[in-house]
Amino acid sequence: MFKLAPEGYPFLIFFSILTIIAFFATGGVWIALLPFILTLFMLYFFRDPERTIPDGDNVFVSPADGKVILIKNVDEDVIPPYPPLLKRGEGGFIEVSIFMSPLNVHVNRAPCDGVVESVVHTPGKFLSAFKHEASLHNENIAMLLNTKHGKVLVRQVAGFVARRAVCRVKPGDALEKGQRYGIIKFSSRLDIYLPKNTDIKVKLGDKVKAGETIIGTK
Repeated sequence: MFKLAPEGYPFLIFFSILTIIAFFATGGVWIALLPFILTLFMLYFFRDPERTIPDGDNVFVSPADGKVILIKNVDEDVIPPYPPLLKRGEGGFIEVSIFMSPLNVHVNRAPCDGVVESVVHTPGKFLSAFKHEASLHNENIAMLLNTKHGKVLVRQVAGFVARRAVCRVKPGDALEKGQRYGIIKFSSRLDIYLPKNTDIKVKLGDKVKAGETIIGTK
């Protein structure tokens, strides 16, 4: 069954109405073709397919569809937002960054079971999402999870085209592994910070699927 992310309905309705107006106001199929194509693109872009969530309490799944563009060890005090949500003494983290093109599914999912501790929106720039500076300076929404493995931070980063991220949860909410929790509209980036002793199962350039691809184990 086809499923559409709720954030897509305003776009779908707008371009559908525009297509109808263009067709009946001008009587021209060719004039209505562009808004019709955009209507189809909105259906495609905001698709929200079901995913098969891997079993196991010791696995972290990808929070986004896309391509792995960065894997590195980081200290707590260099992780945006500033001041950092993660305090020194947490033990360090491994950052895995995923770039989402306009052709990817853009619904974001929880990487593991956990309770939302904080959700912080930080205004910023709109640099191209695949650039490293985007992770540091772009508009973003950071969600901090308390999990059985320790703290896990997931950050939705806006890009040059994607200037709107949506986080549907709030502090105190409980999330299950693979559960939908937000979306970034159009091409964008997602950074996840896993505990430092996580065994990373992906490498640079790998294509991953939200809620389905195992990116690490404990």
